Amino acid sequence: MKQPYQAIAAALMLTVCIGQVHAQKVGTSSLQFLKVMPTARATAMGDAYVSLASGADAAFWNPAGLTNLKNHEMTSTLTMWLFDTKQVALAYGLPLGDLGTLGFQFQYVDFGSIEETRADAVDLVVPANGAPFFNAGLTGRSFTPYSYLVGLSFARAFTDKFSAAVSVKYAMESLWSDQAITIVNSVTGEVTSYKTYADVVLFDFGMLYKTGFRSVQIGVAAQNFGPQVKFADASHPAPLAFRLGVSANILGTEALLLQDDMNRLTVAYDLFQPNDYRQQMHVGAEYAFSEMFVVRAGYKYDYDSEGLTFGGGLHTDLAGWPLSFDYSYGRMSEFLNSVHRISLGVQFR
Repeated sequence: MKQPYQAIAAALMLTVCIGQVHAQKVGTSSLQFLKVMPTARATAMGDAYVSLASGADAAFWNPAGLTNLKNHEMTSTLTMWLFDTKQVALAYGLPLGDLGTLGFQFQYVDFGSIEETRADAVDLVVPANGAPFFNAGLTGRSFTPYSYLVGLSFARAFTDKFSAAVSVKYAMESLWSDQAITIVNSVTGEVTSYKTYADVVLFDFGMLYKTGFRSVQIGVAAQNFGPQVKFADASHPAPLAFRLGVSANILGTEALLLQDDMNRLTVAYDLFQPNDYRQQMHVGAEYAFSEMFVVRAGYKYDYDSEGLTFGGGLHTDLAGWPLSFDYSYGRMSEFLNSVHRISLGVQFR
């Protein structure tokens, strides 16, 4: 009788997190890089992935999906985001037999080099030789902001149908090359020092339920649960988010409509509730031929700029080690460049 009680406790814990999403409804959240999700497979399906999360990448979406791992697995994703911003994400899954499964994740965001501007540098420059020109505040210096996250997940299957997991993550974002700046009030002479970075410990909770009816699965995850994030003298919550999704095979093994051993068509739907925006929806589909060639598409509803997504992948073996290569494309608004993701994965046997 121990396992049912553990499952109930996990469900109650996640219910508390869901309540926090609504309780912390705000207009502004901090650490926006946490909203840029990795994994080409998931993003090609319009982020409709919480019930499909599996393998090492489940650490990013729903850590309960780590229990689907049979062997060690490592994945990596390169995201080419807006305005030349790049994100690198790594995940590693380690099955521990009956004890459960461990997952490790790392994300790093490179914002590139930014030219420094100062209000007191704005001036009309009159050189000794040549025509006068207006300096918009450039100082001739530059700085390189960055963000990163490291996390550890533990997942366990309580029954053959129900799994639950928890992740603890450390997130840090730096806005300046130095860790602090000093401001001198020109009127009073008062000197104030401010941190130029913020860091916080966050938690994710997830559950995965295989209904037992054909291939229908239900997934739930609450992400980025934690304290306020403080930059200088202003505090804002982290981007707390709740995902609820369902998926099933329309074509393939245990399919709802047509049974087929060579072809598979999976559809997924996610309800997504962030704490700094209204409710959104994600839908996606994935077609696989012999689980080797894969094509995906999705759509993200009620977004200001994002919408259509698509991609594909190739899964094969190299010397007995399963390898995966996946790509996704995300269309943004007409004023923003598109987003591309490339993922590579390998299972160790």
